[in-house]
Amino acid sequence: MSIQPVTTHEFLTADRDWLAALHGTESTDTITLDLSLFEEGVHYQCGDACQPYGRVFSGIPVGKVVESKLYGPYDPEASCGRQVLRGFVFAEVPFAPGQTRIPAALLWHGAVRASKVPGGIDLSQLSWHPRGAQIRFV
Repeated sequence: MSIQPVTTHEFLTADRDWLAALHGTESTDTITLDLSLFEEGVHYQCGDACQPYGRVFSGIPVGKVVESKLYGPYDPEASCGRQVLRGFVFAEVPFAPGQTRIPAALLWHGAVRASKVPGGIDLSQLSWHPRGAQIRFV
């Protein structure tokens, strides 16, 4: 009897259908996300027994909370700072169970396909702000 080791691999590829061009991807900023502000299933997915790490989706529009300096999902109705679109989470971000502060890359200028943004974005509610993202929507 011989024993043959078996190895399996799982590869995850970020879904970046929302990204319309590579412009801006070479100069992303580092930010910290406050996971308590995000909605499971819309903005992130929790891990399970096989894969304990969760992941924040790529392409989530974010704004910066003035008080905490952390980032949460963009909300035009908010009054905490998240009403200003600061950019989009550039790459999927893994996080450990129980983790609430997550480092991420911010795409703050470039081109985005509005129809492909995870969770959606209403372009009619966007307004210019000097600290806002410099995004061209296609």
